[in-house]
Amino acid sequence: MATKPTTTEEISVLEISEGMVTFCVIGNSPLIFNRMAEKAKRELLMPKGRKSTADRAASLKHNPTEEYRNSVYRNVGDAPKTRLKLPAPAFKGAMATAALDLPGTKKSEIGRLVWVQGEYVDVYGIPKLLMSVVRSADINKTPDIRTRAIVAEWACSVTIRFVKPKLQAKAIGNLMAAAGITAGVGDFRQEKGKGSFGQFRLVDATDPDFLRIISEGGREAQDAGLEACEPYDWDTEELLDWFTKELAKRDDDKAPANDTATRKRKAA
Repeated sequence: MATKPTTTEEISVLEISEGMVTFCVIGNSPLIFNRMAEKAKRELLMPKGRKSTADRAASLKHNPTEEYRNSVYRNVGDAPKTRLKLPAPAFKGAMATAALDLPGTKKSEIGRLVWVQGEYVDVYGIPKLLMSVVRSADINKTPDIRTRAIVAEWACSVTIRFVKPKLQAKAIGNLMAAAGITAGVGDFRQEKGKGSFGQFRLVDATDPDFLRIISEGGREAQDAGLEACEPYDWDTEELLDWFTKELAKRDDDKAPANDTATRKRKAA
């Protein structure tokens, strides 16, 4: 019986390499920071249990200035050029979302073939305090007031690494530009449908607005902004002013009648 000749098939594997491109980014719309507060994280780690009516009456539900300062991602120490930063995956997520609307790319492919260098991206720009009405995630969609940091003018440099030859620098640039229009970064961003915050555009490193924001919105200016707690808009200013006066009034009502500082405040 004749035997069939043995054939050998050669397996060809495409050689891949790594590409890198850095983009200068300017915000087209204000950036809202949405870092989870330390108080909320500690409550998740070690819950205190349900508060009684007396406990709720004796404690503040919100502290706007504290919530404002806790809403940002921070660089520590005096070495960084900025105090504010954003998680790097925010930009990768924006690119993956943009891939849904562009022909020739898939969100899953971008997730595997693209990444942002570093864990965080330094953000330039001066923060202000924003108080806005939000809806809770409960079944009744209970309204609440949330305080966050907002940066009206912001800029950053983002370094993208990608797999070649599957992707090229030009395609990454197109995808990043689309991400700035259709997705954005931060809270209440364009991607979510209702808000249009966190949109951005790509510019040259010599762009006058980019250089101005870098020059004026560094670490020292950001530290001053976090300390000052300047309201972002008129609604925030009115609400924060009412809260401050109401808090002082309640403190006066709780203070002993012979308290000298309380008597001076009441007299003023």
